[in-house]
Amino acid sequence: MAKKRSRKYKKKKRIRFHRSFFLPFLITLTAAVALGVLALAAHQWIMEPVKTKPAEVVRSDHGNETPRTEGVEPVEKEDAAGDEEESVEAEPETVSRYQEELDDPAYMEENNIYTVKPAEPGRVTMTFAGDILFDDHYAITGTVRGSGDISQGIMPEVIERMQAADIMMLNNEFAYSNRGTPTADKQFTFRARPETAAYLTDLGVDIVSLANNHAYDYGPTALEDTLDTLREKGIPYVGAGRNIAEARKPVYYIVGDLKIAFVSATQIERLDTPDTKEATETSPGVFRCWNGAKLLETIREAAQNSDFVVAYIHWGTENQAELDWAQLKQAPELIAAGANLVIGDHPHCLQPIGVIQGVPVIYSLGNFWFNSKTLDTGMVEVTIDETGIVSYQFIPCLQSGCKTTLLQGAEKERVLAYMRGISEGVRIDEDGFVSW
Repeated sequence: MAKKRSRKYKKKKRIRFHRSFFLPFLITLTAAVALGVLALAAHQWIMEPVKTKPAEVVRSDHGNETPRTEGVEPVEKEDAAGDEEESVEAEPETVSRYQEELDDPAYMEENNIYTVKPAEPGRVTMTFAGDILFDDHYAITGTVRGSGDISQGIMPEVIERMQAADIMMLNNEFAYSNRGTPTADKQFTFRARPETAAYLTDLGVDIVSLANNHAYDYGPTALEDTLDTLREKGIPYVGAGRNIAEARKPVYYIVGDLKIAFVSATQIERLDTPDTKEATETSPGVFRCWNGAKLLETIREAAQNSDFVVAYIHWGTENQAELDWAQLKQAPELIAAGANLVIGDHPHCLQPIGVIQGVPVIYSLGNFWFNSKTLDTGMVEVTIDETGIVSYQFIPCLQSGCKTTLLQGAEKERVLAYMRGISEGVRIDEDGFVSW
């Protein structure tokens, strides 16, 4: 009996212990839940006005209204930029009308086609200058001979304008070679060390004319060295070659969606047996146009294969601002054949700017950096688009003391006034922009 009681007592005691624990726990849990509900309600009551507060408008520096909100996480700039990049990449790329040519390197090489990215989409800026000479045996190179720094001869402000062009062209009036024999009985013969071709790159030159009366001064071997040197330096040339097919072949530049042809030839010397030999089917030489039939045929072909044709012609009478009959005869023929721009050189002085059937002609740009004389000179900067010429600017310069400088102020106006005085049918403003 005692044992049973003891068991009964123990059981009852356990039940009482369980109930005494459960009741306080239940009360505590109920209180905690109630407090949690109250806290959540309080948070909602406090934060709701913030969420429903209207965005404050902030005006940016650019005048655009931008909402500024509080209590909202800002968008990271990197993420926004990334979204912007994604949207740009999603836009379809513009395909050039000449994409088939651009995709065929062998065709481009065979047809003298080069490409350059324009500084301004839809437009091409071309800059032209006259005669240069890198022969160490003449005074002009004295300012750069020791240092090899072409900016000691052609001043930095001039080089800056040259380099800014999409395409820069000038007349390379000498051979690059250490070989050959000077032409007998010729008063001046010019030849420069092949290393000096690096000056062209320093100047920003993209293409040179070899159609002149000095490229052949040291004979066919030196001319071929010239062609090899320019090719090694990546400088396209026009107006001379190892045979007549190469000499008369245009150089083309595809710039954006425009294709521009460059053709060059020389009238000088005006003899049946000139010192400067014309290229033949089997021998090197220059492209001559004293008889202009082949030149006109070349221009017509170039016009059919491009949007714009530049004719760079070596002609005229030395040291005379007046135009000669051969220039006056050939200029309209070039334009009738399809030239859209005519650039002349050889007289070693400036000659007039004219216009024929809406096409501008500068008959001579004169010396650019050629000898020790003090001479007015200049560059022509032409901008074109798909409609044709957008602007035409004459940039006055001066060759003096074996340096070429960019003119400003009164000296600039003096040269512009001179060009106005000798040029008919055009207007030249105070900045050198030409209209007609």
